[in-house]
Amino acid sequence: MKVVLLAGGFGSRISEESQFRPKPMIEIGNKPILWHIMKEYSYYGHNEFIICAGYKQHFIKEWFADYFIHNSDITFDYTNGKSEMTIHETHMEPWKVTVVDTGLNTMTGGRIKRIQKYVGDEPFLMTYGDGVCDVDINKLIEFHQNHGKLATLTAVLQDQSKGVLDIGGDNAVKSFREKKLSDGAPINAGYMVLQPEVFDLIKDDTTVFEKEPLETLANEGQLMSYMHRGFWQCMDNIREREMLEKLLAADKAPWKKWED
Repeated sequence: MKVVLLAGGFGSRISEESQFRPKPMIEIGNKPILWHIMKEYSYYGHNEFIICAGYKQHFIKEWFADYFIHNSDITFDYTNGKSEMTIHETHMEPWKVTVVDTGLNTMTGGRIKRIQKYVGDEPFLMTYGDGVCDVDINKLIEFHQNHGKLATLTAVLQDQSKGVLDIGGDNAVKSFREKKLSDGAPINAGYMVLQPEVFDLIKDDTTVFEKEPLETLANEGQLMSYMHRGFWQCMDNIREREMLEKLLAADKAPWKKWED
């Protein structure tokens, strides 16, 4: 399945860093958090990515344009009066990455709608570009395929200010509403599996995916939750970034299942 990553927002809550680069490109462990998310999916064999860029989208494109050179052993030979480059060894992931400028002020639903032609008429994975998780992606997909509904999201039990879910005993999402600071859990952690029919629920660039589309899916009994009781953490502020950095430095990052 193709993996769609939302990476176009302004990241205003971590403006100390996002004034210089898009929030998903803020580094933890010397790599953008977006790279960590991609490595998670790649660990489970999902290597084709569509990045919904927007704010400072050129930064993402330039980072990937330079990625091959930065991860290769290279000889630059100028001895014959010309520039010759020889690649000796490369340490690259087997990724296919499509970076799409989905607009500066486009809402989350609009960004997803804009990349429809790159997804095609097939199910796809989707998550936000600012949160890491140790969910088993392939078990998530298996759960989605078994229930036969249009959408599955990963739900986590944490005291966070995220989208709030009302989940029934059969794991069906009965309702979906935007976050309140007083809410506890369960919450929407992203890491979704979506059927292509969800594109039809997105009107235009002004559509917030977490409002009309997910609310409609919940009301129609087409939104299911995959309960994840492991690790999930978004990076909304400097404190959360420092926490993720400390986990990586101590080699205790739950989402990091791959070998260096």
